[in-house]
Parts: sequence; C-alpha cells; structure tokens
Amino acid sequence: MRLQLLSDLHLETESYQPVPAPGAELLILAGDIDTTWRSFELFRDWPVPVLFVPGNHEFDGRDVDEAREALRAHVQAIGLRLLDDESVVQTDAEGRRVRFIGCTRWCDFDAFGAAGRERAMRAGGYFQKVMQATRHGEVFGVDAVRALALESRAWLADELQRQGDWDATVVITHFAPSLKSADPRYGRQPGTASFCNDDEALMPGAQLWLHGHLHCRQDYRLGDTRVVANARAISARARPTASTASASSVCSNRLDAQRPHDAAQQQRDAGQRRGRRHALVPGEGIGQRGQRLEDDELA
Repeated sequence: MRLQLLSDLHLETESYQPVPAPGAELLILAGDIDTTWRSFELFRDWPVPVLFVPGNHEFDGRDVDEAREALRAHVQAIGLRLLDDESVVQTDAEGRRVRFIGCTRWCDFDAFGAAGRERAMRAGGYFQKVMQATRHGEVFGVDAVRALALESRAWLADELQRQGDWDATVVITHFAPSLKSADPRYGRQPGTASFCNDDEALMPGAQLWLHGHLHCRQDYRLGDTRVVANARAISARARPTASTASASSVCSNRLDAQRPHDAAQQQRDAGQRRGRRHALVPGEGIGQRGQRLEDDELA
C-alpha cells in the first residue's frame, strides 16, 4: 500500500498548501495539523481516504475529552476519519487488507524508566502550561497526561494482540514510540520524555509505525518494525516555507517485504541512504521540514 504521511504542519501559524502525492492510496495525518481546526478544510474532497490521529496541539485550550468528540465530528463532516484509540482496516490496490491502529498515545514520562520519571515530569510541566488544556474540570497537567497515556498504552497493547482478518498492521501515533526518534539537535534530556515513549516492546505487533510530534524526520528499524516520521514543523520566519512538492511525503510500501535492519541508519541525516531505494528530500526552513519517500518497500 502506498501511503502519504504528513504531520506537524502547524497551520495555525504556517502557510502551506498540501497536495496529493502521486500514486498514494491513503493520506495519513499524524497530528498537530492546526490548533484552530480551521485548516482541515484543506483536506476536503481529498482524492484518497484520509486517516487523522490528533496531536497534542489539537487540544490546546480545550477540555481533552470534550475536544476529542468535537474534533471527531468536525473532521468527519469534512470527510476525514479520526483514529484515537481506534483501528480500521483498509484494502490496498492489490487486495491486501491492512489494519491501521491510531492513537495520540500521550507521553507517560517513562522513556528513561521509572528512575527518570520524576525529572521528566518536572520538565514536562512547561509544555502543559503552554497547552492550557483541562480534563474533568481540572488542569491537564503532567499527572493527568500520564494517566491518559497509560490508558492509551494499555488499549494499544491489547489491540496489537488482537487477531483478525488482515494481512499487515500499521500503528499511527502522534508521540514517538522510542527514544531513537529523539531530535538529534537537542539530544536526550528529561524534556525528551515529553516527546518520546518507550513502546519498543509493542513493536513486534506491527510492520510499520508512523508518528509525528518531533520536528525532524525519522526512518529506522527496530527488529522487524520500520519507524517513520515526516514532520514539516515550523519554518524560520526569515526563510520561505517548505514547498508543497518537498513537504509532501509518499511512503510506497510492500507490507509483505523484508529488509535488513541497519541500527546506525537513524543517526544519518543525509539525503540519500545506502541500501535503501528511496530519496529523502528536505523542505526549506530550519532543519528537515519534509521529505518524500519514494519507491520503498516497507516490511
């Protein structure tokens, strides 16, 4: 199945016109598209189905539970399918049935283990103050985030173990599933646990794991699971925004294929990667804003 992946467009402040990727059978939006929700109109009448997993910023200044259902109704009216602790099966052009599991998968602050949780939660307090969300009538602070994150992880673990009539499984989360997705510009520090979870133990249940949240691209393997992120993020105000061609991403994938794992690959920030038949084309702005993944086979 050929997938187009976009995340972290931040259209509440950025100017960007998404375009369908040639040959894509499905568009996946991995969160942080627009805090105001208005820009989802850009995806109305998209030529292929659109799956959307909410990011943390879709909940800014709102009650988390109320916003989830309001957001679902909002994007459904436009023609998008919201997945948050939900799954759906899509059939590709060759008749293969692919299960897509989607959830925001909030951070549980355990990326560095229980010993690092307290420091991670202290660092995470800043991001929750910026978010200004509530839940159950109280501030959506780090304790509330962790509680919701653990609920989501438990659901995800159960769903990955469920058997059914599908040929492959793709997980879509906004928060990253591994510290290997940490932004290399900032390294690993307590605040990193507000962006990455430790969900590596869940990966054997999926052939492909897509995520957003971190404003950098990722493409690596853990065991038999390929992890890909394609965040456009926020461009420098003094620079042009990323072009639609380079910020669009298409992951063409054969979910039944196999490819050897190169553990060092995730650290390479090059436009071409050895042994892979795809091109990563960065957009403009700070860092790597968007990429196009071409002619690749995902196991």
